[in-house]
Amino acid sequence: MKARLLSTRLLWIRHRPPQNVTPQRSWPRFGTGLAGYTWDRALPTLFCTPGSGISGRLHGPQAEVVTGLNSEELIFVTGATGFLGARLVRELLDREPDARLALLIRPTPTQSIQLRADKIVPAAARHRVDVYTGDVVQPNCGLDKASLDRLSSEATRVIHSAATVRFDHTLGEAREVNVEGTRRILDFAAGIRNLRSLAYVGTSYVAGERTGLVLESELAVGQGYRNTYEQTKAEAEALVRSRLGSLPGVILRPSIIVGDSQTGVTSSFKMMYWPLKIYARGLWRTVPGYPDAVLDIVPVDFVASAVARLAFDPAALGAVVHLCAGPKGSATIDQVAKRAAEYFNAPEARYVDPKLFFAAVRPLLFMTLWGKKRRVLRDGRAYRDYFTMRMQFDTTEAERLLAPSGLTPPHVLDYLDRLFNYCVASEWGRKAVAEA
Repeated sequence: MKARLLSTRLLWIRHRPPQNVTPQRSWPRFGTGLAGYTWDRALPTLFCTPGSGISGRLHGPQAEVVTGLNSEELIFVTGATGFLGARLVRELLDREPDARLALLIRPTPTQSIQLRADKIVPAAARHRVDVYTGDVVQPNCGLDKASLDRLSSEATRVIHSAATVRFDHTLGEAREVNVEGTRRILDFAAGIRNLRSLAYVGTSYVAGERTGLVLESELAVGQGYRNTYEQTKAEAEALVRSRLGSLPGVILRPSIIVGDSQTGVTSSFKMMYWPLKIYARGLWRTVPGYPDAVLDIVPVDFVASAVARLAFDPAALGAVVHLCAGPKGSATIDQVAKRAAEYFNAPEARYVDPKLFFAAVRPLLFMTLWGKKRRVLRDGRAYRDYFTMRMQFDTTEAERLLAPSGLTPPHVLDYLDRLFNYCVASEWGRKAVAEA
């Protein structure tokens, strides 16, 4: 009699038979990501030992129903271990209680996919999550034939948020992940028999060096780019646009994603956080930028909720949506700096023309400064252009699709102190903070 093995974790990796144990008939076939395996009834406890990472027991024919192999929705998600992706996983599990998730996770030299998944999937929901070893830079995203066949048959939606967000990658390195990785996901989605939607998470900074109001419908208008991240995300979006005629998809463009608007919690202390930290610590107060430069940031809870909602909204298919604070909710660099000066009891920021600073002032300072301040000069190059931006992101399409549900981004200044609170409590990410 055959049966299905239920696991509270569903983190499937290949196993060898334990030594000195002989199955009565045949050893179960393990494949990455499969949610149900055939076991001999005589072997109910082989991998149920404490600390094995897998727990479960044998069930009868009803087990297939319990595991939800025929449930209506199976959502394939990339980038699940990232800052946004981890929050999105929880959002999907909460919003879609009858859906299952299939997560594509890349192992690292120091962490297995099981460990990485354990960090983002709540224990109570692991029976609804399948984890696949893979990587968007590999052929077929690293999926074996059995996994591809199963996902092609059962997946209903794809949310692609995997990307490299580093500014210092070469163009080739960034393209391999952001462009070719997206191409592989598009090819994968095209093979799904019952695909209902593909949600591609891009960035509003495909606008590059533009100024003024950037419309959601616009992409390439002759602009240049500040770094390989912006350029390759623009190339990837162009690729997605070219497939929207044959795939039911939506393009989502968040701006700079920061911590939770209610708690300030974040796992990423990059972008806005780096210059904020050196300012709060008194290491630097000179801003090579303009006081009226626009800072468009959005909290991770808003972005995750919007992605989860729009991935299921038929009205969003074919649309490009800015998930941004926009003209109504953004702030200027000077507004944020003044709030930070008040909060951290720091001297007010002083602004220097960026062209003058980088052409003349910085080279002189680099020769005379040492230690922490010299490291600030070196590391700050990656963020310099974001102090000079004078563009706004139009949110007309976002408002059309999200406002009826009451989902709108809060104004930047309404939750800024909560972000500061978490920075201090966590010592800028160095200390764990218990969630309330």
